[in-house]
Amino acid sequence: MLYDLLIIGGGVNGCAIARDAAGRGLSVRLVEQNDLASGTSSASTKLIHGGLRYLELYEFRLVHEALAERELLLAAAPHIIWPLKFVLPHEKGLRPVWMLRLGLFLYDHLARRKRLEGSHMVSLKGNALGAPLRNSYSVGFTYADCWVEDSRLVVLNALDAKERGAAISVGTRLTQARRKGEHWVATLEGGAQIEARALVNGAGPWVSDVIEGALHVHSRKHVRLVKGSHLVTRKLFEGEQAYILQNPDGRIVFAIPYERDFTLIGTTDVPYEGEPGPVAISEAETDYLLGSINHFLRRPVARGDIVWSYAGLRPLYDDGALKASTITRDYAFDLDAPEEGAPVLSIFGGKITTARRLAEHALDELRRFLPAHGEAWTEAAALPGGEMDSFEEYLVALKASKPFLGDALALRLARAYGTRAQLWLKGARSMDDLGRDFGSGLTEAELRYLVENEWARTADDVLWRRSKLGLHMSAEQQAALRDHMDG
Repeated sequence: MLYDLLIIGGGVNGCAIARDAAGRGLSVRLVEQNDLASGTSSASTKLIHGGLRYLELYEFRLVHEALAERELLLAAAPHIIWPLKFVLPHEKGLRPVWMLRLGLFLYDHLARRKRLEGSHMVSLKGNALGAPLRNSYSVGFTYADCWVEDSRLVVLNALDAKERGAAISVGTRLTQARRKGEHWVATLEGGAQIEARALVNGAGPWVSDVIEGALHVHSRKHVRLVKGSHLVTRKLFEGEQAYILQNPDGRIVFAIPYERDFTLIGTTDVPYEGEPGPVAISEAETDYLLGSINHFLRRPVARGDIVWSYAGLRPLYDDGALKASTITRDYAFDLDAPEEGAPVLSIFGGKITTARRLAEHALDELRRFLPAHGEAWTEAAALPGGEMDSFEEYLVALKASKPFLGDALALRLARAYGTRAQLWLKGARSMDDLGRDFGSGLTEAELRYLVENEWARTADDVLWRRSKLGLHMSAEQQAALRDHMDG
């Protein structure tokens, strides 16, 4: 089959482009060598945000675009994206109060804000927001950004793309692609070949490897790999607020309520010179994050409080910055389009917040090479499961219709699937109707849905990307799930 567009990479950028292109009527094939969101897109700090710190780098266009996208995404997927209040304690000797006021004023006004509250200066003394902090912090600021279930955002983009006609292939590696006249002829692992009018290289950390290896084309742009690591600890403070903590080296560290019972701490920015692939937090990074959090919190955090850690590689566009923390988080395209021959668009950098807009820009770049197709459409379109006026009202309705779920499981299912939870809950009158419970309410019915609709193939796909049930299920429960899926 001849596709209009072949996309390499099943991260947030690749899946957002597949969704947008399929919705415009183009024929699309996406290939991912591992699992969807198995690289950078599941190793983020889980934020939809403008990037307050980027204002210091004069990245005003990026911040404006990200702030605008924040509102659109909150409307498109209220089940996996929701507002999060941040507390920024003032650290004497670092950024002065006037600078923080100015930065937050710009943050409030660089883009229209409909659903999120603006920033405020607050006293931390005698305030529940200041209770977890050391006594030396008396003044701070609050502002709002958004939380996102990052790997689920990727899967929902892929699901929407599939339902609009795209073919999504996981566990499928591109080995090589060659131009043949006006088309690309791509060879997949195993020998299968497909043809496409245009190719998108959205391989993230592997973008340069694909350019130089599989495609054999030349690019003047380069990727800088930076490792970002996170800790997950036992719950460190009460309340739904998160903290943004300034460090003497100019970086910031977040402490965010996570999965009800935990706190997420991150992230680091460490230059990475090795081959792209799985990475892990180092002892030095662990020390850095613990040192950062202990500088601010009243109760000391020790290694024994850590329950999990994760790390990922950010494929940042190499803009020549000397320090990893000052490399641009903006994205860049490299279009290789000879006068005679099919085009390839390679993507460098980007943020999970701006993936939808990046997809629009990518299709603008490729428009002249593709058949006539529809206009941009994703700005006001809900993602699968997000077709609701109010998440709170939907949750109340779900609990009323399925009281046997209980509050905790109803909330988890509503958050993960939104209205799509009805696809396997419909007709069930008790937990027994949903089949075996593998632990934490993960039933056979839910598992079947994940395998048949969301490309889950392994227990890790289910435990760490389609959900974070790996934090809640015992080792015995996880082993039983592995045995079931392997069988």
